[in-house]
Amino acid sequence: MGATESKSSYNEGHLFVAAMRVLEHQHGAPPSLEQIAALLRLSNEQVGLMARRLHAAGIIAPVEKAFADRWTVADHLKLEDLPREVEASQLDSALQKFQAERDTMTRKIASIKEQQERKRKDLFADIEKKLKKDLGKDTESKF
Repeated sequence: MGATESKSSYNEGHLFVAAMRVLEHQHGAPPSLEQIAALLRLSNEQVGLMARRLHAAGIIAPVEKAFADRWTVADHLKLEDLPREVEASQLDSALQKFQAERDTMTRKIASIKEQQERKRKDLFADIEKKLKKDLGKDTESKF
């Protein structure tokens, strides 16, 4: 699961618990978050966030050891209560809002540029008209 992929809480929970079970089987002891992160190839921060969510849901529980906290499955049945749809993160929401504001600003800038171009053309047209008018007076006065 890379940074660009979106997983539902349900899928993340199952992945996390499966990693815990594999590591516990391999090492004969509850795994640490670092071991889970290494197995899943995720950052310690991502795994920590997943652990806090699963702990809050009552799915996993910490087992305090002398040197590091280990984690064990508390109630695997609660995994089925996790939402199966992908949740939009706050970052995704903020990014969409930023893009919408940027698009609005781009349209506004284009509109202003268009108005300036029209004003410039009108000004040149007025100057050209005055010059022709003045040229016409000059040629009439010579004859």
